[in-house]
Formats: sequence, structure tokens, C-alpha cells
Amino acid sequence: MSLSELQSRLGTSINPELLELALTHSSYAYEKGGEDNERLEFLGDSILGYLVAVRVFNEHSDLAEGELTKLKNGVVSAAALATAANRIELGQHLRLGKGEEQTNGRSKVNLLADAFEALLGAAYLSGGIEAALAIVQKHIYPLLDDPDAVREASDPKTSLIEKLQKLKREAPRYEVEGVGPEHERIYTATCFSGSQELSKGSGTTKRSAETQAAINALRALLES
Repeated sequence: MSLSELQSRLGTSINPELLELALTHSSYAYEKGGEDNERLEFLGDSILGYLVAVRVFNEHSDLAEGELTKLKNGVVSAAALATAANRIELGQHLRLGKGEEQTNGRSKVNLLADAFEALLGAAYLSGGIEAALAIVQKHIYPLLDDPDAVREASDPKTSLIEKLQKLKREAPRYEVEGVGPEHERIYTATCFSGSQELSKGSGTTKRSAETQAAINALRALLES
């Protein structure tokens, strides 16, 4: 998929240089030189929080502050943003260093979520708040109308338990292995239901690896 098609799927146009920067992970910048997408991510995170907060406030006048916060946090979570990123196949466009390439960085929840936020920042700098809003309206607001999707995105491990229960299958369990030195260890979690392997996931912590495995398992069950 070309970058022009990516922009079409996003629903807005982004300056080419900013688009490339938004897709540049720090591992790539470290190896090749130049900037990474972290400043754009910071900007996009703030814009996303604002747009979702305004939408939730205006659309849910019956909810108290705590419920509004819970709803907002669900759709701006890393898992939710990674789900949106996967729908537009964002992972294939990420510019990653060798280490991230070797550890399936293109499917990592945090990398996808960070890049999605960076794209929002790039969209804002390219076309103002309306450009960023176009992306949020197309890819994030729909989650507010689907409580199940919000719950699945914000807590994939619990959602996997519930999904397997509905299918009358055994609850998930995880086996986690770590490789590499302590300061940069990569963990791989394998998710099982009974004796059947459902998926694998990688991360820099045991928890993130298990979360990624749960997301991959939910995706596999949906496609099966």
C-alpha cells in the first residue's frame, strides 16, 4: 500500500515530510540519524485527548465525571489506537531500526499507538484542527458508539477471557520467555486455550507481551 493510499484511508492530507517523520520510530532515527516521531506523538496525544473529551462531554450529558473519564480513557488507550492503526495497515509503513524489525515491531501495540498519535500531530500541523478531527471522526469516534469495542481495546486480556467463555473454551493462559540483557530484554508471550496455541505477542515487559498476545488472539478468533 502506498503512502497516498494510507492518507486516503486516514481521511485527510498530510505534508509529505511530516508524514515521513510521523512514521519514523526512534530506533530508525538512532541508526540512520535525523529526527524521530516523538515530538509529533506528544502533540497528537494532546489533540486526541482534547477532541475525545469534547465529544464525550457533549454526547453524554447523563454521565458523571468518573464515567466520562472511563469512556475517554478507553478510546484513547494504546490498545484502542493500535486497533485503529491496524485497520489502516499502518504497521507496514513504520520506519524501524533493525532491533524493532527483528522483534515484530510493526505489530507492537505501543509502536502503532505512538505512530497513530504522531500522524494526528502531523495532520494538525499540515491542515489545522480540522485535519486532525477528520482522522478522529473516521477512526476513533466510532468506538464511542460501540461499548464492546471500547472494552476490548482498553482491556484485551479480559475481553479474551469473555470471548473464550462464549465459545465454551478454556480460559487463556500465558507462557512468557525473555531474551537479551536485563536492560533491553524482549519478552515473548504465547497464549493458549487448553493445549491449543492461539497467538504470540512481544513486548519490553511481561505484561505488554501478554497484552499483545491477547490482542492477536482476539484478532485470530475474529478472522476464524
